[in-house]
Amino acid sequence: MEQQSAIAPDYPSAEAGWLAAAALRSPLSLKADPTSALPLAEIQRLSPAALAYLGDAVYELYIRCYYLLPQSRIRTYHERVVAQVRAEAQARHLDELLPHLTDAERDMVRRGRNATDKRPKRLKGTTSTYQAATGLETLVGYLYLTQPERLTELLARLDFSLFSSSSDAIADRNTSS
Repeated sequence: MEQQSAIAPDYPSAEAGWLAAAALRSPLSLKADPTSALPLAEIQRLSPAALAYLGDAVYELYIRCYYLLPQSRIRTYHERVVAQVRAEAQARHLDELLPHLTDAERDMVRRGRNATDKRPKRLKGTTSTYQAATGLETLVGYLYLTQPERLTELLARLDFSLFSSSSDAIADRNTSS
């Protein structure tokens, strides 16, 4: 019976959102002095691709922390995280956030979308899904460097039950094509 209690239910506990947010409140130092920050001018000179690169890692860290509680098997963690970091789920998450974004944040999303015109081969059809995911990652990277509190606020608005596993994401993609 004890072994069953260690297996997680389908959805994370209430503590999951707190833990994921805590991961963003302690951003990694970009310089040797942890009290110094990257100057805004330097951040604004970063390419959308560079911001998306960082945003991809930050977003995945947030998702990993979100699903960390209650405890689960590593395979379950992996499946849940992969389902959320896929381009299809990220594009849906961006749709959820758009009504809550400022004009400057929308501009950052636009810059990220316009930075790519390619898509992975696994994404059949248009590039719009991949562009939307890149836009979200660009926004996440930018906010992580400039306004981590705002990033936490936006990510807390997301519904991670859209896809509970990577097979759900694949099924949804196939039915929407």
